[in-house]
Amino acid sequence: MKLWLARHAQPCIASGVCYGALDMPAEVSATRCAAEALAEVLPQALPVRVSPLQRCEQLAQVLRGLRPDLFFKTDGRLAEMNFGVWEGVAWANVPRAAVDAWMADFGNCRFGGQESANRVLQRVASAWSDSLASSRPHGGHAVWITHAGVIRAASLVAQGVLRVDDAAQWPHHAPAYGQWCQLGGG
Repeated sequence: MKLWLARHAQPCIASGVCYGALDMPAEVSATRCAAEALAEVLPQALPVRVSPLQRCEQLAQVLRGLRPDLFFKTDGRLAEMNFGVWEGVAWANVPRAAVDAWMADFGNCRFGGQESANRVLQRVASAWSDSLASSRPHGGHAVWITHAGVIRAASLVAQGVLRVDDAAQWPHHAPAYGQWCQLGGG
């Protein structure tokens, strides 16, 4: 499968704020530019799975208008990691002890009380499996409109990594806002 992983445009939130599952829009003009660029490179008639968070739904809506040949489906498994009580809190105000506890048990700690990195990996692996099956009639191509954390998790799944223990295992690279990358061949 060749999976196109598109990241939403710049969200409308102050820099330095912890957000994952926090739902906010993205910048309108940046979303339009991202959709136009993506519309030009995607092959015809692909399945597109979309995170339910509005910054991704926004990109999907604009892309849908530009590319009516694509097949869109919202998929909750593509939502960004939920940081629980730390959602919307400036990273500088998150207690050091909370960050230290997360780093001490990176894969299993539910940072903010909601979701662990390994839980994110599990749901991304499930979405990967479904995308693999649904991409077969489309030449093995599929598209996700999602978030940096999900893209990082997908890069691990593509390598067969379904569990992490240490933060050093988590990829640092993800496309910039409004950009995309590809995983797999085909």
